[in-house]
Amino acid sequence: MRRMADRLTISDVATYPRPGMDAPGMIGFTPDSRAVTWLHAADGGLVRSLWRIDVETEERSVIAGPGADAPMSREEELLRERTRTRELGVAAYSWATDSEDPVLMIPGPVVRVSVDGEPLRELDGTQGALTPMLSPDGMQLSFVRSGELFVLPIDGSSDVVQLTSGAEDGLSHGLADYIAQEEFGQLRGHWWSKDDRIAYLRVDERHIPPYPIVHMGGDVVDVETHRYPFSGDANADVSLWVVPASGGEAVELPLPDEDGYLVRVAWWPDGRGGERLVAQWIGRAQKRMRLIAFDGGAPTTLIDEQQEPWINVADDARGLNDGTFLWSSEATGYRHLTLHASDGAVVHTLTEGKWIVDGVIGVDQDGGRVYFTSTRGSPLERRVERVSLSGGEIETLSTPGGVHGASLSRDGKWLAMLDSSLSDPPSVSLVAADGSSRTLLYQSEIAPAPIGIEPPELRTFSAADGTTLYGALYYPDGDGPHPLLVAVYGGPHAQTVLDAWGLTVDLRAQYLAQQGFLVLKLDNRGMAGRGLEFEAHLHRQMGTIEVDDQAAAVEQLAGEGHANIERVGVYGWSYGGYMTVMSMLRRPDLFKVGVSGAPVSDWDGYDTGYTERYMGTPQNNAEGYREGSLLTHADRLRGELLLIHGGVDENVHFRHTARLITALVAADRDYDLLMFPAERHMPRDQAGLEYQERRVARHFERHLARE
Repeated sequence: MRRMADRLTISDVATYPRPGMDAPGMIGFTPDSRAVTWLHAADGGLVRSLWRIDVETEERSVIAGPGADAPMSREEELLRERTRTRELGVAAYSWATDSEDPVLMIPGPVVRVSVDGEPLRELDGTQGALTPMLSPDGMQLSFVRSGELFVLPIDGSSDVVQLTSGAEDGLSHGLADYIAQEEFGQLRGHWWSKDDRIAYLRVDERHIPPYPIVHMGGDVVDVETHRYPFSGDANADVSLWVVPASGGEAVELPLPDEDGYLVRVAWWPDGRGGERLVAQWIGRAQKRMRLIAFDGGAPTTLIDEQQEPWINVADDARGLNDGTFLWSSEATGYRHLTLHASDGAVVHTLTEGKWIVDGVIGVDQDGGRVYFTSTRGSPLERRVERVSLSGGEIETLSTPGGVHGASLSRDGKWLAMLDSSLSDPPSVSLVAADGSSRTLLYQSEIAPAPIGIEPPELRTFSAADGTTLYGALYYPDGDGPHPLLVAVYGGPHAQTVLDAWGLTVDLRAQYLAQQGFLVLKLDNRGMAGRGLEFEAHLHRQMGTIEVDDQAAAVEQLAGEGHANIERVGVYGWSYGGYMTVMSMLRRPDLFKVGVSGAPVSDWDGYDTGYTERYMGTPQNNAEGYREGSLLTHADRLRGELLLIHGGVDENVHFRHTARLITALVAADRDYDLLMFPAERHMPRDQAGLEYQERRVARHFERHLARE
């Protein structure tokens, strides 16, 4: 049906970044709004530097180069896993939020700082610092080391001050717990106020049994332990404290007296020239969210939101200078924005409709407008839009179609807009907020045809209940019916089918299409981007409705003559690995061959924060856990299954695959295993990735491609 210009190789498939995906990252502005800053590797690789692009002249300069390679601590390695970061060199940067002169901080094995454009210098005493953070005025740096919170003046005028004590194995100060990091996106555990106080977390996990992970692939045996809270078991005890940055007595703030999660903490303007500490608390069942303000230490509940079947945590809340605040909620079934008075009362409804606010970009308080991304055009697109803080008409700032995001300058005059589509690799433009100018700052030179690929075709399918489902098809040469491969994820909080360049440069799908397979990606009910009602279909029944939808799409393709119903395979990673095996077990008549990476074999072996949101606990949903377990249905395997797993995966433990193997052996079912002893949840080693892709392609070629 479609002729490719060239042929991809296994090396192409295994190489990161993908073609055109080397666009700048962490795009922002200097505090004075005079320059755009971003992380970028000029050679198109993974080793990035920090760049500055002048808004007026477009002059470009490198503020910080990648520096020499340095050993990464275990803690830094694990934080990179939390954020799924592959890039090296300068991995992050931040500016002081309220300094007279711009103060830049770059974390690393030793923290580096620059004041008012001076050359970067290393801060002695910050060796091994975790989650470093500048004070608002830029004069001090806080960080965590060995489980304790420290503060250091950046001018070297005095020594490091230790603010906490008593840390031990399982007890830390100033760091977020595993569930907050992995499942709620809360990577930080301490926060500065403008009057030099620091709010911090005390995390006590000593009652959670250590889970050992043994490094067996090297010359030396190494054992790391994690306090991993399994579904239905105890969580970490997390408390919130405030301490003067100069040292002194820390004060504990009262949190709800119930099991739950502290998912967001921030200092907000109180409208009177000062600040108040606010925190978002969600109950363990994740059906009730409270926004709590600590005015003078006493707690006041500003928002008390209850929702079925669960509440998704967002990053949209913003405190404004007049004491009002921005809030988002899915109370209508779709995430939308409201403006609230300082006591929590609703002032204005800012957005509404059967579409979602995908995220808040920023607030121009002087101009009285909030900028955000949305699905108002289509679930397959993301628009950059804005609306007045007093409500009214929504204005679209991005070009039609595709996926768009942006950063907003502090003065509200500029947007750095990132655009891409199936046919256009990411580009970055400087856009005047008043619409007077648009300047292209970055454009990839990659185009689909010269690298031997074409964008997939986007189309719709129908679920059994009539719900419209969106899919993407990668066609091989020739007329159908073709052997079909389903590239599946299937789980909540993810959307794989978008009008975005990343879908085009899914090189495994493109490579397999070149080998003669029709490749399908489908966003089944339960996935993100369509609102809470669409996502909630899998409530308490993971591994059921998702398989039904994938199977329905396969049958529709077969009915149309595109797919050979007798030659269908499936592959995926993580939730997609789980879905791969569950599809083969629940529909062995349809899914004959599979490659499953890092699958969850039984939800009782995954963590509390994620699993209980969707499934409840093993204690209150025993039937859902039983039916959603691969172990329950292992004796139904008929097809050819290849399991892939990293030996030191700290997210989906190798224990999941080990338990599945035990069940398959007990049921006398054949399987193949590819284990990477030194890899975690996200494989990184180039040689290993190439080996993996060869094995994947060979598995499908051997068992599916031939008549």
